[in-house]
Amino acid sequence: MKRIFDVSLVIFTAPLLFCLFGCIYLLTLVLSGRPVFHWSLRVSRGNGLFDMPKFRTMRIDTPAVATHLLEDPQRYLTPIGGFLRRTSLDELPQLWSILKGDMSFVGPRPALYNQDDLITLRTQCGVHTLTPGLTGWAQVNGRDELSIPDKVRLDVEYLHRRSLIFDLKIIGVTLLRVVRRQGVSH
Repeated sequence: MKRIFDVSLVIFTAPLLFCLFGCIYLLTLVLSGRPVFHWSLRVSRGNGLFDMPKFRTMRIDTPAVATHLLEDPQRYLTPIGGFLRRTSLDELPQLWSILKGDMSFVGPRPALYNQDDLITLRTQCGVHTLTPGLTGWAQVNGRDELSIPDKVRLDVEYLHRRSLIFDLKIIGVTLLRVVRRQGVSH
């Protein structure tokens, strides 16, 4: 049921987002050059790995670590990068990952391949059995401001509460946070 929901939502939103996607692609290409997409190695369901696309918001020479671990992330932003991150539009290419089945609309955010502490704790708690999401319960309750144990606690809560109604609530809260620019990367 969840997979049918995910694919249907991508198909439904694709025509609405096509022009926006094209504009962002061209702006990124003109202002930042190639590559337009950043492919990040992420942890999938069952601790497998997949390449997750995003519009590139950081310079090519940026270290491969979570943004909050960079000493001065602002200095690595591309000319359009700050805007894309504030509006979460850099996440649009992840619709491809949802279509492929690597991701879902709602689930724990996919960890970077080298976030061993997060991966280990999620595995111990059974969260690794979930398909990672574009948004999730931890995302709408603090995102990167959360400690790893708090993030995993919320992921476990999602594991036990997951349902179509709960997913719709999380999607709704996500949209409100993006519109209000609450808890999004700067």
